[in-house]
Amino acid sequence: MTLATASRDGSPYIDDVVRAFVIATIFWGVVAFLAGTFIALQLAFPVLNLGLEWTTFGRLRPLHTSAAIFAFGGSGLIGSSLFIVQRTCRASLFGGRPVGWFIFWGYQFFIVIAALGYVLGITQSKEYAEPEWYADLWLTVVWVVYLVAFLGTLIKREEPHIYVANWFLLAFIVTVAMLHLVNNAFVPVSFFGAKSYVVWSGVRDAMIQWWYAHNAVGFFLTAGFLGMMYYFIPKRAQRPVYSYRLSIVHFWSLIFLYIWAGPHHLHYTALPDWAQTLGMTFSVMLWMPSWGGMINGLMTLSGAWDRLRTDPGLRFSVTAVGFYGMSTFEGPVMSIKAVNALSHYTDWTVGHVHSGALGWVAFIIFGTLYYLVPVLWKRERVYSERLIGWHYWIATAGIVLYITAMWVSGIMQGLMWRAYDELGFLQYAFVETVAAMFPYYVIRAMGGVLFVIGALIMTYNLWKTMRGELRREAAIPDYRPGAALAR
Repeated sequence: MTLATASRDGSPYIDDVVRAFVIATIFWGVVAFLAGTFIALQLAFPVLNLGLEWTTFGRLRPLHTSAAIFAFGGSGLIGSSLFIVQRTCRASLFGGRPVGWFIFWGYQFFIVIAALGYVLGITQSKEYAEPEWYADLWLTVVWVVYLVAFLGTLIKREEPHIYVANWFLLAFIVTVAMLHLVNNAFVPVSFFGAKSYVVWSGVRDAMIQWWYAHNAVGFFLTAGFLGMMYYFIPKRAQRPVYSYRLSIVHFWSLIFLYIWAGPHHLHYTALPDWAQTLGMTFSVMLWMPSWGGMINGLMTLSGAWDRLRTDPGLRFSVTAVGFYGMSTFEGPVMSIKAVNALSHYTDWTVGHVHSGALGWVAFIIFGTLYYLVPVLWKRERVYSERLIGWHYWIATAGIVLYITAMWVSGIMQGLMWRAYDELGFLQYAFVETVAAMFPYYVIRAMGGVLFVIGALIMTYNLWKTMRGELRREAAIPDYRPGAALAR
């Protein structure tokens, strides 16, 4: 597998930093999946809290979410974005290796100090924004350097056109910066204190929090990874994007609509009803650009669907796009007030989140890693394509177990919570609804175990690839017309 290693002006691409991000992505992925599986088991078997304050569900849960989103997802996003922007601009990274390594080590330092805060109970107690002020301040510095490096590379590009993947990536970087600064407007209690208070209060604080949190999903976990999709699927399929015009329409409609959708998390609260309706309306409208992007990603394989038989890594990327379509259909449905009255605060939301997090985010990263490792380490191919196949089917089975268990348990929860007897009293005590969830929590944990096993298979496979080893195995059959004659 060959790929240009230098820009048009002869400057080398800064690939050692990208390699470091690849290794960090693999490591943090395993950590996040193990933490998630452990806390899933805690819900079924509370004794696993171990009677220690540091290992309770309340402290390990944000550790899992941040490890999955910011450590695993963030490392994958930043590393792949630095790879993409250099290749599509035919220019080396602005600032060179010093800037690249500062971004890497600065971001990893943020992950570590944030995680230590979770375990020690030092957090802001805000969804996806738990790190205290000192970690937020450091992340701001790192993020500004990242923005300057990315934007500087675009400015010094040797290509006149800015490829659409870079549009999505730049929107991700700029919008996340804005969300981070506004939602984390905190005043420290003391200069050296590890406690602070937000400047917003009451309903305003709730509104800003979910404007932040939903758009962290929208721009961190959607726009950024769409940039990944628009580069690596065409690259791996060796086909141009199905419709470049559609990709531009997808971009502008998505970034305009997504930013308004946050209030759908606050249905039936003190938030003004008009704001709730606004969030619901824009959430439903999001269905159109989201599915436009899904169709564009899938149709890029037009004339190359047979590659799914011979390229196991491509299966991850294409399946991820399918999960993206499913999640972006389910989300707008759940934002409708009548549906939300049943689904809110239930495991249905957990199932929805994980169909996106595991099926879309993790799978698109897996497909990207299986492409990047042979390219960056200059290997002929991945150590074992059959192990990629094993990873794919085991992880897919894990996702199916997880999300179906949560869908069933979530709908059951919602129905039990609003069941009344003939006298108008609640039919079930809350503890009865908790007991009813036990088998589904066990099934969810089993799905998590399968997903971890798949990630460990990937880790072994990619480690052997980095070492330059190739497993001798029968070639995967090529069923393309004329392939047998060509051989």
